[in-house]
Amino acid sequence: MTTTAPPPPSSRPGEPDIELLNRVWGSKPGLIGWIGQCNHKAVGRRFIFTSFFFLMLGGLLAMLMRLQLIGPDNDVMGPDGFNQLFTMHGTIMMFLFVVPMLEGFTIYLAPLQLGARDMPMPRLNAFGYWGFLLGGIFLLSSFVVGAVPDSGWFAYVPLTRDEFSPGLNLDFWLLGVTMLEISGIAASIEVVVLVIKFRAAGMAISRMPVFVWSSLIVAIMILFAFPPLVAGTILLELDRKMGTVFYDAAAGGDPLLWQHLFWWFGHPEVYIQLIPAVGMAAAIITVMARRRLAGRTLYIGATIAIGILSFGLWVHHMYTTGIPILATSLFTAASFMIAIPSGVIVMCFIGTMWWGRIVWSTPMLYVAGFVFVFVAGGITGVMVAMVPFDWQAHDTYFVVAHFHYVLVGGSLFPILAGLHFWMPKLTGRMMGEGLGKAAFVLNFIGFNVAFMPQHWLGLFGMPRRIWTYEEGLGWDGLNLISSLGSFVMGIGMLLFAINIIKANWPGGTPAPDDPWGGDTLEWATASPAPNYNFVGTMQVASPEPLWDTESVLGHEHVTGDGRVRTDPPHEKPEWQERLDHPVERLRETIATSGLDAEPDHIVTLPGHSLWPLWCAVAIAIALVGVLVDSFALGFVGLFGIIGATVTWLWPGVE
Repeated sequence: MTTTAPPPPSSRPGEPDIELLNRVWGSKPGLIGWIGQCNHKAVGRRFIFTSFFFLMLGGLLAMLMRLQLIGPDNDVMGPDGFNQLFTMHGTIMMFLFVVPMLEGFTIYLAPLQLGARDMPMPRLNAFGYWGFLLGGIFLLSSFVVGAVPDSGWFAYVPLTRDEFSPGLNLDFWLLGVTMLEISGIAASIEVVVLVIKFRAAGMAISRMPVFVWSSLIVAIMILFAFPPLVAGTILLELDRKMGTVFYDAAAGGDPLLWQHLFWWFGHPEVYIQLIPAVGMAAAIITVMARRRLAGRTLYIGATIAIGILSFGLWVHHMYTTGIPILATSLFTAASFMIAIPSGVIVMCFIGTMWWGRIVWSTPMLYVAGFVFVFVAGGITGVMVAMVPFDWQAHDTYFVVAHFHYVLVGGSLFPILAGLHFWMPKLTGRMMGEGLGKAAFVLNFIGFNVAFMPQHWLGLFGMPRRIWTYEEGLGWDGLNLISSLGSFVMGIGMLLFAINIIKANWPGGTPAPDDPWGGDTLEWATASPAPNYNFVGTMQVASPEPLWDTESVLGHEHVTGDGRVRTDPPHEKPEWQERLDHPVERLRETIATSGLDAEPDHIVTLPGHSLWPLWCAVAIAIALVGVLVDSFALGFVGLFGIIGATVTWLWPGVE
């Protein structure tokens, strides 16, 4: 990324050169051009649809587990296969679905909502996707070689040290997760720089859309939460491969160190998944209720509070490890405190719906379902935060039910709402309302039928992670109901996937530019958005620029009903002339000041490049070398990383 001083007055005033803009910001032709795309829309779509594939795969594994548990003494699979399934189900959902999906939405939508033309470091953006894809392939390849991770998605030591978990199973998990975390860190750096420096003129911090606020908070959280897990996985891999003793109590190490490192990541991770999903729900409620978000400032403050408090909760996963009671009491208090901003957010949603004129579209139905399920999950969260109750419920199906209510209610339902809501912007097609509502009914009913009984199973003493159970323990009927509910939800997700395919198949319903009457800037451009996102002057005067009469978008004013009018004309600033008529065919955008978003300087962005892919491939080769104890492969990968990175950053090299 290079910067220059603001340009001199343009010698070519007038209308934007759309044809030139398309050539400058478009991708190169052919397969190589498609692979080398670095534009935020291409990368965002790849994250979204790849992670949706992983969602369907993770759901299939869940249904196989529920098939095994549908009745007592079942023999659909053995204990080893069951351990592998629940490990990979949790890993796929936590590392390959929710966070990458939300990263994809952020990468696609945040520049559009901010009025920017691209992410600030497009090649780093592309590297994040290739790292995610190759990390996922690396993990799934364990099925091919018969070494599927089998110690849970939390990988507790000492059970995961080499003496208790020989073979490559856990090495696949440790190395694959490390690559996925590096991908997440790269995406977060992009988002922080984007939000601070690449906003439309006039979009002060206080005027940013709530989804962008959520994305910024989560990006900062990731920069603090993910590195400790990377450190923890590297230390455990060193214990397994090099004979170090970081987690060996007999040699002076500490097994609890792993839990501290993992849950320092793991509990903020819950809110890393929750906050942007709730931001998506807030954006949808605002549009579907035809009302500005009630208590917007309180909502933003509550989101910031959750981001901070989430780093003070990790020990409530460790109450049964012998930690002193005084320490557990402090973490209990912190766990109670985080319920306050969560309640504030729910009340903001209820207030918006109460005073709004709700359009009960499919996205709004999923948001309403989210509010119900998330509140239920929050109530049980307060319960397990209490030490005496947690001692009884720890490692039972009560905890399984709790975190599914929080994560499915808090993340999956808003994501499904977001896919419906923003599909016109992603692909230019509308998803079907009839099929969408049928899928919602099945998903909502199936989810509650599947997971509500698990609260009672936990209270009746059923441990989590068991592969079978005896008849007569009082668990038979509840497990049958839970399994049937999971199958109903599986049918609902299949209908959802069919709806996506049908909408985007030839002959699907084309979407208008703004089918919902939106309030933020992504609806001020075409659907799907053009290569360059926007042309003309962007001057934002409120958090809802399409709903006010002060904001200037393109060459036009926007009226209160979201329509544009061309009078009176507005003079274009000098820098806008240069952006609309690219000099020397450079991808240029405007950088703005940090707080007030005043135009500051022109930034030249890099375009097409295959080097982010080669860098990710080199990392994957190095990880394979570590996996199979091959120094040759390891060094090939290391030198490949250095060479790809240097070439990637070399001026003028594509």
